[in-house]
Amino acid sequence: MSAINIDSVLVLGATGKTGRRVTALLGPAARPASRSASTKFDWSDQDTWEPAVAGTTAVYVVPPENPVLLSEFVRVAVKAGVTRLVLLSMRGAPDDDPFEAAVKDSGAEWTILRPTWFMQNFDEDIFAPSVEHGELAVPAGEGVHPFIDAVDIAEVAVVALTQSGHHGQTYDLSGGEVLSFPDVLARITEVTGKPVRYVDLPEAEFTLVLLAHGYSEEIAELVTMLIVLIREGKEAHIADGVQRVLGRAPRTFADYLGSSKFA
Repeated sequence: MSAINIDSVLVLGATGKTGRRVTALLGPAARPASRSASTKFDWSDQDTWEPAVAGTTAVYVVPPENPVLLSEFVRVAVKAGVTRLVLLSMRGAPDDDPFEAAVKDSGAEWTILRPTWFMQNFDEDIFAPSVEHGELAVPAGEGVHPFIDAVDIAEVAVVALTQSGHHGQTYDLSGGEVLSFPDVLARITEVTGKPVRYVDLPEAEFTLVLLAHGYSEEIAELVTMLIVLIREGKEAHIADGVQRVLGRAPRTFADYLGSSKFA
């Protein structure tokens, strides 16, 4: 596939797990944007939107919680001259998902990424404090899941942002092996030498824990539901999106551990 002319790519969520990796891979072509970046962007402050997109031709979109805000932003971006949008969605999103619809109905070229749970959640995000503390309690039982390395997501995103042939594509992205939470914690322990206990927490209790840590009710219930799907065996299937876009197998959990904060 041939490269297209990309003058500047706006990267939303540029301090996040995928955004900062997309920024690094794009190099000078990236315009990283966040509330703390030199290019200010805040979903709750629409005055930051137009200056952020001005002069850009493509956007890596890490969406807000509200799909209406995303629709409004997309209109601003396309009006400003953006011709390509790559949206970070999630595994299992329905075909009529309002976030995805906002991008699909934009009039710009679009690509949807639907990844599984990130491996980096264990050392950079939601599970990291519990792993550090030595006990992770989630309602996943012995269910298995093909966790994906955020580096793979970023590489797929950059290809979709900068090369032709990906318009109208929805890529399901996963790792190449299925692991249970006990499996994951055992592998982390092998690297760190620090045991991490797994607790299969009832889902209602897990939701309350998330609420106590400041998650909104909507997000707490969504996260709980997604983990329960793992327990129910509905998240074990491996997707081929990484291979289709990058022409190689996904990174393994061992690859992730070697470059993680656990190494």
